[in-house]
Amino acid sequence: MGDGPLRDLRVVELAGIGPGPFAAMLLADLGADVVRVDRPGPGSPLGPPPAGDLVNRGKRSVEADLKQPAGVETVLALAERAHVLIEGFRPGVAERLGVGPEPVLARNPALVYGRMTGWGQDGPLAASAGHDITYLARTGTLHAIGRAGGPPQVPVNLLGDYGGGALYLVVGILAALRGGRGQVVDAAIVDGAAHLGLILHSLLGAGLWRDERGVNLLDTGAPFYDVYETADGRHVAVGALEPQFYAELVARLGLTGLPGQFDVARWPALRERFAAAFREKTRDEWAALFDGTDACVAPVLSLTEARSDPHLAARGTFRTLHGVPQPAPAPRFSHPVPAPAGPPPLPGQHTAEVLREWGIG
Repeated sequence: MGDGPLRDLRVVELAGIGPGPFAAMLLADLGADVVRVDRPGPGSPLGPPPAGDLVNRGKRSVEADLKQPAGVETVLALAERAHVLIEGFRPGVAERLGVGPEPVLARNPALVYGRMTGWGQDGPLAASAGHDITYLARTGTLHAIGRAGGPPQVPVNLLGDYGGGALYLVVGILAALRGGRGQVVDAAIVDGAAHLGLILHSLLGAGLWRDERGVNLLDTGAPFYDVYETADGRHVAVGALEPQFYAELVARLGLTGLPGQFDVARWPALRERFAAAFREKTRDEWAALFDGTDACVAPVLSLTEARSDPHLAARGTFRTLHGVPQPAPAPRFSHPVPAPAGPPPLPGQHTAEVLREWGIG
């Protein structure tokens, strides 16, 4: 419970993994009172232990067994007093448990019921299992990521679960709240991941994108938008798209006699010149050389290195909260400023406190 722009919002989250919990965390980061309903017993073996599960920061936890009438009633009572409920079950599971949209909205017609799935609530695959990688595969997004002649590359689980899933669920919830009446939001990762690829479909339709990996302007096809190895075996990222940025890149590299920037037929030769040049210095030497320029070159930092990057440190992009380094809440607001997120709760830790505060007894 914080002091951010959503400080008056009450959210009930039915415990799960992946994008649903992340969406609820975003709302908690912005000040919402997020109560996570945890089932009795051990949590998912795929995640960290509860006390270190950062996706639950800023939340409170209530324990309820949804296979028992008392647990179902607890969830319905919470929903009756909340503005939002989030669940990430397969289609039909919430209904079988007695906490689907119909009974929840019967108790609270103004509530926004957020549903987070991979395939969506309908369609031939709706009841099938899946994960980030399979959702990206179906949408064409995975096909587009990788180098020419190589296999698709997996973008961890950031693009589907969180980019195409959690963020779209939050947008849907906030839009529904703006509408001022009860609403069911069906956020499917396949929909969000496809939507994120809108620019690629736009370029493809205009004849400016080939439906192949690694041969286009933004997918490592262009030598001035790629990653290069340095003398110490580390890497720098280059994104010098605009001609003036490209000119700065070439000047800082000390290269002459190059083909034109958009002479596509000679891109392979241009890439070789860039690769040879970047192998002459270490990553940090290049970072110092390009620092503060418009050449759009940056060192590729590890997760731990990023925490001490001077720019990110100046902005407070990473913070140590409750003894654990972690990304700070985003985005920023001039007023009110969200309070620091509380530590992840243990399952059921706040059951008595929440029930008392929310008038459930």
